[in-house]
Parts: sequence; structure tokens; C-alpha cells
Amino acid sequence: MTDRAFTESLNRLEGLRANWDFDKLKQVIDDGPPILKELGLADAAATKQMLDSEPGQLEAAGHSPVQLEAIVRAVGRPPLLVRNGQVEGKTQLGADFAQGTDIKITNIEPLIPSVGRIEFRNHDMTWGGTGWVIDEEDDGSLLVITNRHVAKLVARRTFLGDGVFMFGPGNIQYGAAIDFLEEVETSEDDSRTVRIQKFTYIADDISADVALARIDKPGDGLAVTPLPRAEADAENGEMIAVIGYPASDGSRNDRTQMERYFQGLYDVKRFAPGFVQVADDASRLGHDATTLGGNSGSPVISLDSGNVVGLHFAGRFGIGNSAVRVSTLTGLLDDGAAGDVHPSAGGPTEAPEGHEADHFAGREGYDAEFLQVVPVPLPKLSDRIPLTAPSDATPERPFELRYQHFSVLYGGAVKGPLLTALNVDGEQTKRVKRGSTRWRKDLRIPAEQQLDKAAYGHADIDRGHLVRRAITNWGETHETAKRANKDTFHYTVASPQHQGFNQNHQTWLGLEDYIMDNVRTHGFRANVFTGPIFTGHEPPLGDTGAPVPLEYFKLVTMLAEAPEEDGILRLHATAYVLSQGQLIHGMLSDRGHVEAVEGFAFGEYKTFQVRISDLEAATGHDFGQLRDFDPLARADGTEAGEALAVTIWDLENIRL
Repeated sequence: MTDRAFTESLNRLEGLRANWDFDKLKQVIDDGPPILKELGLADAAATKQMLDSEPGQLEAAGHSPVQLEAIVRAVGRPPLLVRNGQVEGKTQLGADFAQGTDIKITNIEPLIPSVGRIEFRNHDMTWGGTGWVIDEEDDGSLLVITNRHVAKLVARRTFLGDGVFMFGPGNIQYGAAIDFLEEVETSEDDSRTVRIQKFTYIADDISADVALARIDKPGDGLAVTPLPRAEADAENGEMIAVIGYPASDGSRNDRTQMERYFQGLYDVKRFAPGFVQVADDASRLGHDATTLGGNSGSPVISLDSGNVVGLHFAGRFGIGNSAVRVSTLTGLLDDGAAGDVHPSAGGPTEAPEGHEADHFAGREGYDAEFLQVVPVPLPKLSDRIPLTAPSDATPERPFELRYQHFSVLYGGAVKGPLLTALNVDGEQTKRVKRGSTRWRKDLRIPAEQQLDKAAYGHADIDRGHLVRRAITNWGETHETAKRANKDTFHYTVASPQHQGFNQNHQTWLGLEDYIMDNVRTHGFRANVFTGPIFTGHEPPLGDTGAPVPLEYFKLVTMLAEAPEEDGILRLHATAYVLSQGQLIHGMLSDRGHVEAVEGFAFGEYKTFQVRISDLEAATGHDFGQLRDFDPLARADGTEAGEALAVTIWDLENIRL
């Protein structure tokens, strides 16, 4: 023990002695509380003798200030063990706790099963903190709350404010679960552990230390329910308890003191009573319950009301602790942190150069009946990124930006298109020169939700047409084709693309041409859906608030003649992904293809043909009946539930 630590320990002991705390402890020791046995101090007389000694004379009596301080803390603020959902030693608390405290503890014991240990998968750390059920969703799933610094051990915050699991060594993706048991001397019970589906919210670095995760509601055998939250913040001196999993935390605490105190019994559920310590400016909720690092994410519960008053996030053993106030937690839930948190659109900008709604008058956009024989409606997009409604929206088409021959579904939160839907008529193609067309904003969408020339100022970032300009150039007249050409030069139709994207120029952009040239289609008509795939791993585009997509999909539909059925026209749908491999890696990982995942190499952009059902799983979009008309899904050797992807090295690799 260092001289400084020795002196600090003596000073704290002198302060406790001056406040008559030693006399209170002597009364408690006579009752033989279980915490003393845990400390290996069954001899009450010897313990009381230590309390009678002057702190400065302990060394001469064969004891150390650290040893005595551990006893004082253990008896004064005991981290009581939980066994079979009940708190041990609650009837033998110190004099600081009023008579009847044990009854209050008994009253809130039904809340204990809803507190669990946040465990990790495929990580070198087995677990990282505490979590508890804070709310129930409309679909019956539960929300678990913990600290940001716990979640960030295995997940990273995305541009939407939610989290995605990161990848560890060997390209194996991390995962997480919550174990609602882990009590002292209990055997492992997998039925008490629930997988975390995803983190729906991870606070940024300047916000309260909070993270939210979604889990499936456990079966009837596990009584897990949301903990009740207080309607008002706690007051100074209010009696509370912290339920969690103290872990060995030698980096922030004196290891000698900690070991004497906990006797090596860490990582199990404990119930630590204490009192609220509100700072003078009421800006921080503090408490003096005994905690260690594993308590990160523990609920701070009022013993008077039985309601949660805070979320523990930091502290030093025996000195003081900090918690997020309940009013902050409730505010986060009210603001949609359960899964609907999105960045603001940004501040005011200069008057944009763009086109108002009347410029687009007469544009009918994407035609779902374009194939004439069978309708192909727009897919239902994932609700993860909300759609922005244009000013000329109609009840029937509430989110479509309608252009000549195509439509765009736009996401203001990412400042870019989420889907483009294009009709192509190969028999009416017209040659239209690109010319010197200027990019403009489409003012049917708020200008601040769109990128501009300055945003694309980086040399490595291109304005990528999600609707291929040349393939829109069709119509009965040249004027119609020219109008479609100009419509593609709006920022609402572009997505920021890294220059490496263009290395795949031939196979990606030539898909529509190749398919129409090699499949006998009805009137050479086709529909093309294109969009970015957002996983949360996207880098930001400077300080614009927009992400740079790393993957894109394309889905082509047409009517094809079936030779084996005397030329009967059938719907034909194929899906493709332009990727450095992230999507394919995720498919393999989700299905447990460990060997393939460990050796997976991310590299240049490649085009992959994928099953539409797998594309739906990756994007969250619903393409409806199209998945039933996918030739790749019917390919020989494909097992049910097996992800099948074909690398398109050459357009002739496409499976039609």
C-alpha cells in the first residue's frame, strides 16, 4: 500500500470515528451480520477491538487501516448477496438504516428478477455490466437499459443513434445477452438468459451514459417485467438500493481494500443499500451504496416508493457514485430512444437553387402496371429510417417523389434516397447527350434535408446516380426522353459514393442492358428498384450528418417467356448487391458458417447476385410476391434457409 493511500485511509477513518460511526457499528457487530462471515471475521470481539483502537495505532496492534476501513464499509453499506431472489442479511443492517428497512427490502424483492448481467458473445470479455428491463414494446418485446460504455464494448453507435454489433478478430461478429440469474452458488440456467436482438439506442459521447437494447419477452417461467419508474427525481437523503453485479475493478480501486471487502466473491447479483446524495446544484444524482465496475447499468431504486430513481454509471469504491436521473431516462423514452431516434435535419442554409413543385407538374412517376400483365408495386421499406413526404404527395402515393419514368422514396434523416423505382421501355430508347446539366435541389423536400455541391466537395466522393441516366432516356418523343434525363440531375436522386465504387462500373451498370438483351421479355419492358443498404457501419460524409453507403442493391423485374410452358409469360425477378463483402459476410455469419466467415476477405467492390429473400433480411424491406419469382431461389442445391450468393465476375455469370 502506498504512503498516499495509507494516509487517505487514516484520514477517512478519523472522520468516521469523529462522527460516532464506530459506536453504531459495534451494535451491528453484536448481531453477527452475514457480511462479517463473508469477510472472514467470525470473531466479533476481535473486530470490536479493532474499532476501539486509534486509527494511527492499528499497525502496532497487528491490524492495518485498510482492513478496518473494509470492515467499516462492509457493515455500514453492505453489498448484500442475493440468493433465490431474496436478499440475505437484510435484518442485520447498520444503525444508519431505520427500523423496518428489512420490510421495505422484502417489498421490492419481486423486482430483483428483472435485473440481469450483460454478457457478451465472441468477445474476450465474458460480460461487461448490469442491465434491467425498463419498458415493454407494443409488439410484446422488452427494452433493457444499461450504460453506453457497456454497450460500446461490443457495438458502435450509428448515424441514426442506434447500435450495430462490431466484428472482432477473425471477422466474427460480437453479440450480447442478458442473464437474469447469476446469483451466488447457483448452477447455470440457459432459460434465464435472453439474447439481445439489437441496441436500439446508444447515446453519443456528450449525452447521458445510456444505452437501450431490445429482447424477446421470455416465457412464462421467467417473471421479468419493466421496473416501475419514479415520476419525480430523488431527493437528498432518500434511502435507495443498487441491484447489480460488482466485478473486480482494480484499475479504479485499491485492490487490497477491494479484496478484503469482497473476499474474491465477485460477478454475482448483490443488493447494496445506501442513500441519495444530490449535489448542491441538483445537476447530478449521487449515492453512497457500495458498487464496483460491474455495477455499470444498475438500477437505483427508492426503498420508500419501490420505484427506480436512477441508472448507476460511475463511482469509486467507498467514496461516491453517480447515476443518470430518472427524469432523463423518461425523457429519452418519450423522445423515441426505443428505436426511433434520428439526427436533426441541421441548421439554416442559404437559399437553395432548385425546382419547386410546379416544375414537376404532370410527372406520373413509377408505374406499377408497367409490365401490363402483372402489377409490380413499390416495396414496403423498413421503418428504421423514416420516409420524408414531398409537398405534392397524394393520399394514394404519400411518399413518392414523382419524376419522368421513375419515383424516389427519400429519407431526410440520411439526406438521400432510400429507393428509386424505374420503368424501362427498351423499344422506345432515345439517344440523349448528357450535356452540361446542372445538379439542383428538389424543393418538394426541405432543402436542409438534401446534400449540395459543397457536400460533394471531397475528391474521393462522387454524386452517384441511383437512377441510371442513360436508361431513363426513352419515350414516344425526344422531349419526353430529355425530360427524364434532366430529372436525374436532382440531389434527391443521388447518393454519395466513394470513387472505389466505380471500379465495378461495367458489371453493375450493365445489368439492365444484359438482362434485357438475354431474356425474351414482353415488349422489352422492365422495372428496376435500386437503393443503398444501411447497416450502421457507414462512415459519415464530413459534417453533413449524412452517411456514405458502402453497399447498394438492384432488383430487376420483367415478364419472361417460359419455354417449357409454350411461351407463357411469367414474372421474373432477380436481385443484385454491389458490395465489398459486408452483406455476404453477414449472411454467412447469421447462419453460423464459421469457417467461411473467419477466412472472409473484404476487398474491392464486387457484384453479387443474391436471393430476394436474403436481400429482404438484410435491408428489412418487403418485396412482396417478387421473392416467389426468383430463379436463384429455385437453383438446384439450395437448402431451405441457406444464403446463396453468386459472385458476378462477368455478366454471363448471372443466373436467369
